Amino acid sequence: MRLTLLIYLVPLLTLHAQPAIKIAKLKYNGGGDWYANKTALPNLIEFCNKELGTSIQAEDAVAEAGSSDIFNYPYVYMTGHGNVVFSANEAQNLRNYLIGGGFLHIDDNYGLDKFIRLELKKVFPELELIEVPYSHPIYHQKFKFPNGLPKIHEHDGKPAQGFGLFYEGRLVVFYSYECDLGNGWEDQRIHHVPTEKRQQALQMGANILAYCFITD
Repeated sequence: MRLTLLIYLVPLLTLHAQPAIKIAKLKYNGGGDWYANKTALPNLIEFCNKELGTSIQAEDAVAEAGSSDIFNYPYVYMTGHGNVVFSANEAQNLRNYLIGGGFLHIDDNYGLDKFIRLELKKVFPELELIEVPYSHPIYHQKFKFPNGLPKIHEHDGKPAQGFGLFYEGRLVVFYSYECDLGNGWEDQRIHHVPTEKRQQALQMGANILAYCFITD
């Protein structure tokens, strides 16, 4: 059920009519660079507003893991290279946000994996990260990705994978691993991602936001 979050997210009910939707980057403790990929979300927002007709505010916000402010955002993006630590209160706050209808996209910027898997267990100890099947709607919004996530950055050379946490059948956490969508969203001068790869990254990001906004 999304009733809890909808108290805060009335604009979602009329996505194209309301200009007030805002998305956020997650600020977390532990020393990891949560602030990485500074130009990523603004570029993704610009792409979505153009390609999907959304009305997302141009500047992304910052939402702390333990703050009630997180309930103001239908989509929260988490990235970084290093350590992540959720306190008990932060884990409970994230759980309440996600159960109430929120959506967390974790984008491994290389080095996040071994930390985030442990911390997610604090949020949903009863759930396991599983690979999201290629048939899932997140890969089949406006842009079609029949083979799952595109490979944007080499990292360890492993195939890109999309993992998820499903709560009562709803995908509440999407984890893009060995992919680095955020590098593809950033200004091209920063990572010199080829135009084709950058386009794939933006299209997949648009699918994630579209799925997040329209899913019950």
